[in-house]
Amino acid sequence: MSRSVLCAVDISNVGKDDQVLKTAKRLADLDGAQLDVVTIVPDFGKSLVAGFFDASHHAEALKAAKAELKQQIITSLGPDADAKIRHVVATGTAYEEILRTAKEIGCGLIVIGAHKPDFADYLLGPNAARVVRHSQCSVHVVR
Repeated sequence: MSRSVLCAVDISNVGKDDQVLKTAKRLADLDGAQLDVVTIVPDFGKSLVAGFFDASHHAEALKAAKAELKQQIITSLGPDADAKIRHVVATGTAYEEILRTAKEIGCGLIVIGAHKPDFADYLLGPNAARVVRHSQCSVHVVR
């Protein structure tokens, strides 16, 4: 697999995705693949709550997410690794954007973390389960 490895992280869970990032880097290094790291910013653009945010909110949220993603990668993997990683900040629903990004970049593997499911996850299905179910490439789930 010389295609890229896509690692999905949640920047709101600072420190909880360290093992996910380390696993993704190890798997990318094993194949000499490019490591891409994606995080998702919720899209409030067409919902009822959108009226409560000013017009620049989305641009500011993207800028902040990119900075937080970079800091999380540097903290987990170091600045040398960060310099080689492509940072992706997408807007929308987490599992949909992970799948869209994976397809867009033509990745060969998605690495995603899974937390201990709670009751709501059994009813709605967690993002990791949806990615596994609908992905067109292999998915490595880190517990």
